[in-house]
Amino acid sequence: MSLKVISAGFGRTGTMSLKLALEQLLGAPCHHMEEVVKNGPEQVPLWNDAVDGKADWNAIYDGFSSAVDWPTAAFWRDVHAAFPEAKMILSTRSAESWWKSFSNTILPSLLDERGPPPHLQGWIEMVKKVVIGRSLGGMTDKDGAIAAFEAHEAAVKAAYPEGQLLVHEAKDGWEPLCAFLGVPVPDTPYPRTNSTDEFHELMKSFVEGPQ
Repeated sequence: MSLKVISAGFGRTGTMSLKLALEQLLGAPCHHMEEVVKNGPEQVPLWNDAVDGKADWNAIYDGFSSAVDWPTAAFWRDVHAAFPEAKMILSTRSAESWWKSFSNTILPSLLDERGPPPHLQGWIEMVKKVVIGRSLGGMTDKDGAIAAFEAHEAAVKAAYPEGQLLVHEAKDGWEPLCAFLGVPVPDTPYPRTNSTDEFHELMKSFVEGPQ
């Protein structure tokens, strides 16, 4: 299976909702950070290789028809070069609202001085390299992170002529997404999920591990 859709949007830009939407529209799994943490022994080494410039994109995305969220967002140019027929999306929201969500969810998990439990150590270290190192340029303060967010979005928009990139907010719903992909609009509501509270519940389940 080859990727049909790639989103370059950072985490906390409606990526979980977009993941569920794409799975519904394409009828196949969508790669998201959730898949990385759930399948750490297989995925984390592959992403560490990507950080080191030795990516095996076919292995990373084996079984997926689309990809959103980090780590994909940090490698969007390389991923699209590997799957040039894939349609490109930029999931987005205002920079201020992104920072508010990011700084209350992902960032504290990465900066927690207590460190993760042993079974998540490798995953956290990889995510730090991808999110803080590669995507944010080492910036973890509000101004620096927002500047990195805005520069990232500008680079994605500049890379594609009009009509070749869909800039999509969760509030836009099905219509622009379906029109871009050339598929019918479902008669079900657009997915709305992964609020801050839901994120913390998900992270709690990951930290606790298999029961």
